[in-house]
Amino acid sequence: MKVNIVFLPGDGIGPEVTAAARRILEIVGEKFDHAFQLQEHLVGGAAIDATGVALPETTLEACLEADAVLLGAVGGPKWDDPLANVRPEQGLLGLRKGLGLFANLRPIQPHPALLNASPLKISFLQDVDLLVVRELTGGIYFGQPQGRSSNDGNEKAIDTMSYTYSEVERIADMAFQMASGRKRKVTSVDKANVLESSRLWRQVVNQVAQSYPGVELENMLVDSAAMHLLLRPSSFDVLVTTNMFGDILTDEASVLVGSMGNLPSASLGEGLNQFGKPRGVYEPIHGSAPDIAGKGIANPIGTILSVALLLRHSLGLEEAARAVEKAVDSSIKAGNRTVDLAVSGEKSLNTADMLKTIIDFL
Repeated sequence: MKVNIVFLPGDGIGPEVTAAARRILEIVGEKFDHAFQLQEHLVGGAAIDATGVALPETTLEACLEADAVLLGAVGGPKWDDPLANVRPEQGLLGLRKGLGLFANLRPIQPHPALLNASPLKISFLQDVDLLVVRELTGGIYFGQPQGRSSNDGNEKAIDTMSYTYSEVERIADMAFQMASGRKRKVTSVDKANVLESSRLWRQVVNQVAQSYPGVELENMLVDSAAMHLLLRPSSFDVLVTTNMFGDILTDEASVLVGSMGNLPSASLGEGLNQFGKPRGVYEPIHGSAPDIAGKGIANPIGTILSVALLLRHSLGLEEAARAVEKAVDSSIKAGNRTVDLAVSGEKSLNTADMLKTIIDFL
């Protein structure tokens, strides 16, 4: 099986964690007799430095021809001028738009051996297994008009939260499909008491729910969801929400697993690869972590688990995906920790040593 995978290391710790993911893919290829053709391209700040733009045409073209894409992270202090016309995040948003990646899946499941790594009471973390389905190409990040203007010296900035019926319908349908194979409950998160776009969101989700009579629907305001995500996280199964709300809530949910470095994600759309599977972009949910970049201590788990999602969703290689997940699970059970996971008195491993323990189990 010949597979074309594009690597976008990006900025900060991105090159470090994607290097770990590349090694995992190489071993999976050897173990399961698959030929992974891996090619690297520029995105984010690294692309700005080399080409002047955050998403070069060559990068987008390569991603459109690939079977799947693995992304590290973008951004950093070097490119952090809020007034700059070109910013690293434009590469990420352009990639999502260019590939039509309307759904971002973020699984949240605290590891039993890492419950003490979370600041929450262990009793709150029991039986937590939830999936956030975040709409990815609409909402306030893409709505128009967007920009700045000035009237008599009074500067004004505008961002528009906009959704269409079809945009909400397709993400809601995916959420209900996902819930049908899980605990059969969908929590739709909005701000329908204030926002017109949220009132449309709730209306459409309620209509989609009628096609899934075996799945329970719960509508919840985003402020309540933010609270209950920490106080009763085990009550959730699948959460479906807007672009911005999903961005915020999933970063909050990283508290449940002890570190943002543990969490993978899959961004899927309607475009299919040569295997008839979604041509997805896979990435850890963490950022570029410039404060630790180059120190060799970044947690590679979120990126390695993103490889497992890539194998599952874009390639249909369930056995290989489970093997990667089991290797990560076994390493954590054996007591291996990167610095972000180690509690007082525990030894921490650097990126290379953590990768080695996972490879040993794989």
